[in-house]
Amino acid sequence: MKAVVYDGPKSFQITSVPDPEPASDEVLLRVVLAGVCGTDLHLHEGEFGPTYPLIPGHEILGEVVRTGDAVTGLRPGQRVVLDNTTRCGECAACRRGMGHFCRNLAAQGVNRPGGFAEYVTARAANCFAVDDLPPETAVLAEPLACVVHGLDRVALTPGSDVVVFGAGPTGLLLAQLAAHSGAGRVTVAAPTPAKLAKAAEFGVDRTVRLDRSDPSAGLAELRALAPEGFDVVVDATGAVSVLEETFGLVREGGTIVVYGMAAESASWPVPAYEVFRRELTIIGSFAQLHGIERALRVLRSGRVRTDGMITHRFSLDEYPDALAAVADSSCLKAVLAP
Repeated sequence: MKAVVYDGPKSFQITSVPDPEPASDEVLLRVVLAGVCGTDLHLHEGEFGPTYPLIPGHEILGEVVRTGDAVTGLRPGQRVVLDNTTRCGECAACRRGMGHFCRNLAAQGVNRPGGFAEYVTARAANCFAVDDLPPETAVLAEPLACVVHGLDRVALTPGSDVVVFGAGPTGLLLAQLAAHSGAGRVTVAAPTPAKLAKAAEFGVDRTVRLDRSDPSAGLAELRALAPEGFDVVVDATGAVSVLEETFGLVREGGTIVVYGMAAESASWPVPAYEVFRRELTIIGSFAQLHGIERALRVLRSGRVRTDGMITHRFSLDEYPDALAAVADSSCLKAVLAP
């Protein structure tokens, strides 16, 4: 089969590799769509703990081709999405109910073969049938599951005033789910007008444009919207320059959410006295944990919309173009269609 294979940071080939064979508890999937996201850009740079050789791709929609001998409940021809992680259940993190920090975590697309290939194998227990959903919706289940975990971390108080920085796929999914999780008002702030228009189409209460060259006007507009500060300020960009502005926008006793993935080498000056004096909470959200089923539930209900979010489609041979697209602000969501 054809696959994208890395042998080190920034070093990959689109090449032929042996077809994978499913174990007794696994299924063989033909990859229908695989989402390309900001995490894949970090993996391209050698960040986020990749193991080489690596076939990346962790947002996977596949069609069952063959099942292992011990598999029941799945049949050839079904479309499924994956929980790309498998936890040992025995390490200290797993025993604390924090399996996303499992010391023996197997993550497809990170340290196990992922979906930037024609075929992939997966544990049947990690597969969720999605024949009832359009492929362009189903492929967003994994990023939405990460958003579900993020809102678990926030524990949103009903009526909260929320601002989300970033109108990429994560920002749009997060803003919508926050609105349906008790937020009293949701504002999205971002630099790209087309993405802000999509946020408005999806029903957020306010949008604010931040000019990249001079964001001061947009920041002033946000301060005017919430003179006492927002209850929850979410960074879904991973930009340190955005994180530095959050302290001027959060109210006393409010919460700053570090959701976007910054470079591993990035540092962020935190005013310790201000955190102390204003009783601020700063939380991170690393990855999803048992969130696929809940993500699928809200996708099926229509409470979180995805129509028009996929703006770029590429073949495996066009993988370099997909990476470039994800790094470009004109791209909302890119997928590979092997």
